[in-house]
Amino acid sequence: MIISKTPFRISFFGGGTDYPDWYKKNGGAVLSTTFDKYCYVTCRELPPFFEHKYRVAYSMVENVKTIEEIKHPAVKAALKEINFNFGLEIHADADLPARSGLGSSSSFVVGLVNCLYALKGKRISRASLANEAIRLEQDVIRESVGSQDQTAAAYGGFNVIKFGIDQSIKVEPVILSPYRLTLLNKHLMLFFTGFSRNATDIAKHKIANLDSSGKQLNQMQNMVDSALNILSENHDIREFGELLHESWKNKQTLSNKVSTPEINIIYEIARKSGAIGGKLLGAGGGGFMLLFVDPNKQEYVKTALANYVHVPFQFENTGSQIIHYQY
Repeated sequence: MIISKTPFRISFFGGGTDYPDWYKKNGGAVLSTTFDKYCYVTCRELPPFFEHKYRVAYSMVENVKTIEEIKHPAVKAALKEINFNFGLEIHADADLPARSGLGSSSSFVVGLVNCLYALKGKRISRASLANEAIRLEQDVIRESVGSQDQTAAAYGGFNVIKFGIDQSIKVEPVILSPYRLTLLNKHLMLFFTGFSRNATDIAKHKIANLDSSGKQLNQMQNMVDSALNILSENHDIREFGELLHESWKNKQTLSNKVSTPEINIIYEIARKSGAIGGKLLGAGGGGFMLLFVDPNKQEYVKTALANYVHVPFQFENTGSQIIHYQY
């Protein structure tokens, strides 16, 4: 049995510039971090005593005889691409709900690929793991996804991820003192809005509008450098929150599906209660909202948003790992 543990991510700035349709022409950059909530994938060889050859357990359970019968698109694609001559049992579990803006689907794909290579007795590098997950999602399954989530999940940590016109992907760790990094973490709050959504539909709408959104995307990419300057040059940390607010306003112009009246109400309540800025994570439409709040005002925000689940978190830097290997 093999178990992988793969973190979820929080994207601060530059989201949208990681879509291939954009960065192949313009380049792109994202500032993001992984944090201590994870997707777990368990894989093992299925003993040949069952009527089925493949068992896949996630929000539903599939017992099938052939790969073609598997309904889960990522599992089906991965098993087709990474050949096995024996049956498999695959389980997926997670600390937080799917379709919530934390890159959960890509974390699952990264963790799955990591497990399947381990089952073959192969160690895969972080770069290869990210690239294989990107290839599966974009080229095989043909999902409308960017390239930041897979990269963040594979590498882990607080990074600037740069996307080149030549399709290269470079991961540059953000160099900060432990004090400064902890200070930022202490100013961040994560709330589940209660709304789950299909990010693909929103992403398709954004991609269709890329050409007309060039000004906003360039501004959002420039915010990556602005945020780094705030953090590394010891500016008032509240400027990071103000930049998040500006970024959220920009993001909403990319598609009318990014936000909803309900989401706007939650955000305004948070701002009136003390939040300096924030944003809806992921493609938009629902899921988790990140807020930047002075620690002295966080109890006010929690009280105002008492109807929504608050999720405390800490930054992490491990990336996808094989945490159990017995084969």
